[in-house]
Amino acid sequence: MGPEWVSIIALVALFVIGTLLPINMGALAYVAAWLVGVYSLQLSEKEILGGISGDLVLTLIGVTYLFAIAKNNGTVDLIVRSAVKAVRGRVALIPWVMFFVTALLTAIGAASPAACAIIGPIALGFAARYKIHPLLMGMFVVHGAQGGGFSPISIYGTITNSVMKENNLPSSEMTVFLASLGVNLAMAVILFFVLGGRRLMSQRADEFGDIEGGAGTGGAGGTGGTAGAPHPGAGGVATATLTRTRTSETLGVKRDQVLTLVAFAAVAVVALAFDKNIGFVSITAAVILAMLAPNQHKDAIKQIAWPTVLLVAGVSTYAAVLTEAKAPEFVGNWAAGLGAVVIGALVLCYVGGVVSAFASSTALLPVIIPIAVPLIANGGIGAATFVAALAIASTIVDVSPFSTNGALMLANRPDTISEPVYYKQILTYSVIVVLAGPLLVWAALILPGW
Repeated sequence: MGPEWVSIIALVALFVIGTLLPINMGALAYVAAWLVGVYSLQLSEKEILGGISGDLVLTLIGVTYLFAIAKNNGTVDLIVRSAVKAVRGRVALIPWVMFFVTALLTAIGAASPAACAIIGPIALGFAARYKIHPLLMGMFVVHGAQGGGFSPISIYGTITNSVMKENNLPSSEMTVFLASLGVNLAMAVILFFVLGGRRLMSQRADEFGDIEGGAGTGGAGGTGGTAGAPHPGAGGVATATLTRTRTSETLGVKRDQVLTLVAFAAVAVVALAFDKNIGFVSITAAVILAMLAPNQHKDAIKQIAWPTVLLVAGVSTYAAVLTEAKAPEFVGNWAAGLGAVVIGALVLCYVGGVVSAFASSTALLPVIIPIAVPLIANGGIGAATFVAALAIASTIVDVSPFSTNGALMLANRPDTISEPVYYKQILTYSVIVVLAGPLLVWAALILPGW
């Protein structure tokens, strides 16, 4: 058996074990990289470890450290409160506020599950208070997280752009970002009108009471998630958010919140306009903010998404082993040989969507993108649109109750709906997305340029 087959079989085993058992997929990937690298490819351990992207790991640490500080000093709460107040009692706009606030959080560096864990309980509390369909509100949060998730300074965006650069693909950061935002926004529009959005347009918040009171009526149930993926806690997040808000107002940390917002803007400007490493820039901003309030942020370092760092470090290392075994070319050439390269692209979109519905999207991106390289090189498909299609097909399915984001929505269901009913609703919607999503993304992004 050739090394390409050995590496592919090990990859499948990695995803299966990581899905069925609560083991971080990054740890599994390190084991697979060592075994396949040493015993199938005869690589040295130093050569195997050379596959890890230090730039990517530093970026993950920097952006999640900065976001942890933003949570600690109430900046995230400030963003949520300001956005909700801006709707001036228009109930139909509340789901859209939740969508765009969650998108903003992931766009500035929050991990998608972290943003869903913060906003989900608040959003579903509003759903209960203002009689908004729970599926509408829950999926708006998830689609918002995925919509903002590919900004150039986000975790997904950083992974995607780094993998493109490492595979000598022309980078188009804004194409991937805007495509993801557009697709998720379109799905949110469809959900809005299918699940009672027209009825909400005639309702005002003062018919139910104070707008801000809705934020505290969070969901029921415990936390959930996908085995092998990082799982931020969801229970009690709404109460904790309100508590932090009141504490922040009492302590008068408005100066810190302004400085944090300035820091986010500065990171974006320095990293994008001056082409500086986003990891170095974000961790510098985080350290400066921590120095200005050392006691308040002394535990922020513990809130860095260390499980995600391990996940990405391990999977990127194994992705390098896959490349060394020429597995991406093997699969890509097979897909290209299906009769038409465009059909091969559709197959890869479905592979990404189906696998990601049960496994980690963060782990999948470094693996699925290199597989597309032969189709891009030989088939005339544009790199930016193809990568965008793969990335979106692999992340829109995170609405699944078997993924972390979907599980968080289920765990924080409002008391107005039973868990079995809500689970069935989320599962039905996720099946529709898994079956139709990759096809629609392929038709929208790849076919027009073919």
